[in-house]
Amino acid sequence: MSFSSDEVNFLVYRYLQESGFQHSAYTFGIESHISQSNINGALVPPAALLSILQKGLQYTEAEISIGEDGTEQRMVESLSLIDAVMPDVVASRQNQQNQQKQQVKTEVQDTNGEEVTPNVGVGVGMNERVGDRGEMEVDEQQQQGTSASAGTSAVEIPASKATVLRGHESEVFICAWNPTTDLLASGSGDSTARIWDMTDNSQAPSQLVLRHCIQKGGTEVPSNKDVTSLDWNCDGKLLATGSYDGYARIWTTDGQLASTLGQHKGPIFALKWNKRGNYILSAGVDKTTIIWDAASGQCTQQFSFHSAPALDVDWQTNTSFASCSTDQCIHVCKLSVDKPVKSFQGHTNEVNAIKWDPQGNLLASCSDDMTLKIWSMKQDTCVHDLQAHSKEIYTIKWSPTGPGTHNPSMNLILASASFDSTVRLWDVERGACIHTLTKHTEPVYSVAFSPDGKFLASGSFDKCVHIWSTQSGQLVHSYKGTGGIFEVCWNSRGDKVGASASDGSVFVLDLRKL
Repeated sequence: MSFSSDEVNFLVYRYLQESGFQHSAYTFGIESHISQSNINGALVPPAALLSILQKGLQYTEAEISIGEDGTEQRMVESLSLIDAVMPDVVASRQNQQNQQKQQVKTEVQDTNGEEVTPNVGVGVGMNERVGDRGEMEVDEQQQQGTSASAGTSAVEIPASKATVLRGHESEVFICAWNPTTDLLASGSGDSTARIWDMTDNSQAPSQLVLRHCIQKGGTEVPSNKDVTSLDWNCDGKLLATGSYDGYARIWTTDGQLASTLGQHKGPIFALKWNKRGNYILSAGVDKTTIIWDAASGQCTQQFSFHSAPALDVDWQTNTSFASCSTDQCIHVCKLSVDKPVKSFQGHTNEVNAIKWDPQGNLLASCSDDMTLKIWSMKQDTCVHDLQAHSKEIYTIKWSPTGPGTHNPSMNLILASASFDSTVRLWDVERGACIHTLTKHTEPVYSVAFSPDGKFLASGSFDKCVHIWSTQSGQLVHSYKGTGGIFEVCWNSRGDKVGASASDGSVFVLDLRKL
């Protein structure tokens, strides 16, 4: 058995990415020269490091539980990962196991008058199976009773009702529906984006593979870099993607590469079209944001106001936008203006995401400092400083409701998703939390409102997509996939939900079939 430091570093790098530590992963990747290794990341399965750690832990437990005579005694208490790497703890557990085994032998001698060597491993195993079966039967009866009274069967979406899209060879970080047709785009760690055609409701929809390549030695080769951001333009004819290789790209709906946008000096973290569709905005680890001319693919203006990597951007108008960074600052910038028109400071840790409300009046921001803040161009300090989450807030979304939307009679709501496993819905006008959605058991990475604002989809690393009523806060539908959920999104009609996962799967829930 042998392994190299490059292999160890790659597994750590992938673990950081899969756990959502994108900035730490980037720094570690640079310092360990991951890009210079010969490892084909597309062939490495998700959660590889955890899998190896689990096997190592099981091996250590087996060493402890198996005696010198080859018999096995069940461990009373499982080892933790830290215990397993401490020689003194392992030795102590082995002594405990030997003492326990000797005690069993003594008890058998006292009972039968002669020494009998019990087959502890087989005996315990048989008892476990019988006991588990009895408990299982009771649980099934209890669950059937609960389902009948609480109606959980109506909430849970069976696997047969979901269309699972296979093709990506690594985790799928992002997905987005075309605004005019049922084309679903996805971006993955396998250095590809894909366009899935869901228009005919087929269980095996066609897919276009958009390979992200770079020039090397006069030839095009796969970049082997993650595709972490993508966005459709307003009429759905063009798709923009951003990659860790530092390039943004524009694609047609038939999978043709229209433009390659090269000005950033490192990975691109975020990318957005403006409403008019003539400009693309990107944010990079090189601390800059760039407005690109979509027609020519040229850099129109580069903004260098942040002192650390820029994490997110959002258009306010067709020519002005906000950006946030690990430097804890938010800047509002305008095309042809050489300094920020407004800067907001108040967060005490990385600002992960920013979003303008539908009218472009209020800017919401969320941070690793566990706060959600609301800002206005009319003042320097925040309008609201909302503190309710107990861990980092990863993302936020405004509802498509209230003045200036297609649903003007409904109240404007803001949703926040946190690593504390909860989603919160906020009445921003009052600065009050109106619902706390608590069914997830792992960090929540994505939330998305239905086009009519009546429902909210949430995706978590517990592999579940939940669909909630925004009015009552009740869980309406729930589906459990096969990998941690990075992104959820609604199609333009509001009858399909797409999701992308850490195991390389993309799936679609057709709510009309439920």
